[in-house]
Amino acid sequence: MTLLVALALASADGALSRSPRAGSVEAAVQVVRDYYAAVSRRDYRGAYAIWHGRQDYSHFRRGYAQTVRADVRPLPPFRIEGAAGSAYADVRVRVDASLRSGKRQHFVGNYVLRRVNDIPGSTAAQRQWRIIDAHLRKVPAGG
Repeated sequence: MTLLVALALASADGALSRSPRAGSVEAAVQVVRDYYAAVSRRDYRGAYAIWHGRQDYSHFRRGYAQTVRADVRPLPPFRIEGAAGSAYADVRVRVDASLRSGKRQHFVGNYVLRRVNDIPGSTAAQRQWRIIDAHLRKVPAGG
C-alpha cells in the first residue's frame, strides 16, 4: 500500500515546526535535510553515517571535495511504502550546490530511505531512517 503525504511546511525555509515522529515521512524528510546540512558543514563522516553502506568512505568524501555548500529543498508529495517489516520513503528533492570554483550546480531527483518497523527485537539503530539510494540528475539553474 502506498501512502501519499503532502506536507505543509511550517516556514519559508522548509523547517518543520515540531520534532517529527520517528517512523513518519516527516522524519525521513528531516534525515535528507540533515544529510545536506552535514555535507555543508564538511561533516563527511556524519553525512556518510546516514547512508546504508554501498561505497567506501574515501570515495564518498571525494565526491564532495569541490562542494562548499549544498542546499536541499524537499518537494512534496512524499511517499511511504511498507514491505516485510520495513518501511521505505521516497523523498523528491531539488539540490543547489556551490563549488569552490564559484560555479553553481543544480540537481533534481529523489532519495529512497529505509527503516525497520517498530517490531519486537528491532534495535533503535534499525528503526532509524537511512538513505539506501539516490537518483539525481543535473539540471539548468531554473530547471
